[in-house]
Amino acid sequence: MCLQSHSYLTHRGSWRGLIEGVRIDNRFRSRGFGKMLFEWAMMRARERNCRMVQLTTDKLRPRAKQFYESLGFIASHEGMKLQLS
Repeated sequence: MCLQSHSYLTHRGSWRGLIEGVRIDNRFRSRGFGKMLFEWAMMRARERNCRMVQLTTDKLRPRAKQFYESLGFIASHEGMKLQLS
């Protein structure tokens, strides 16, 4: 997992945490490690004065989306990307 902090224009220039590259080995899934990892990330984001944490997930991974929703994340936006190479 990678946690980055960025200043953003909305909310008067406050900080936002961005979570990327979440990976839990298959052997360790459904054992609480993912939840502990996210609890650590939320703690670090709060220490960095982030008002929000966001992430993206692949639409082909519904179980991952369910997991993020169980942590309180809300699917509020539609993400888009463009491959350049």
